[in-house]
This record gives sequence, structure tokens and C-alpha cells, in this order.
Amino acid sequence: MRKDTPIKNNIRKLRFFADEMTQQQLADKAGVSRQTIISIEAGKCSPSLELAFKIAIIFNVGIEEVFEYDATQ
Repeated sequence: MRKDTPIKNNIRKLRFFADEMTQQQLADKAGVSRQTIISIEAGKCSPSLELAFKIAIIFNVGIEEVFEYDATQ
């Protein structure tokens, strides 16, 4: 299955371990729409650098624990 972006993410896993945070809750904390979170989580688009850092801060982890670049794509 081909993803649209070479950026992989662990958002779903991080949401689960953050008391099963919903996509809407994450979107509200990050200041974006739920649809944006859905698209990033599904690998359909890449977040801006600012949003990537915001998401990492929300989960209190390093950005590399949220996102990974797949150079093979």
C-alpha cells in the first residue's frame, strides 16, 4: 500500500496512550481542524513544521517520536 507522503507518524498510538485522546481533542489543542489531524494521521498529508512541533509538545515527546521520514519513497 503506497502512502501519499514519506512522513510516517505515531499519532494514533500517542493518542491511545494519552488517555485515548480523540482526534478532535488533539485538533483543539493544536489549533487545527479534526480533518487536518485525520489527514496527517492517515498519511495523506504532511504537517507544517510548526504543527509537527505543536503535536510533539502536546504529547510531551520529541518530534522524532511522533514523525519519521521514510527516505525510501
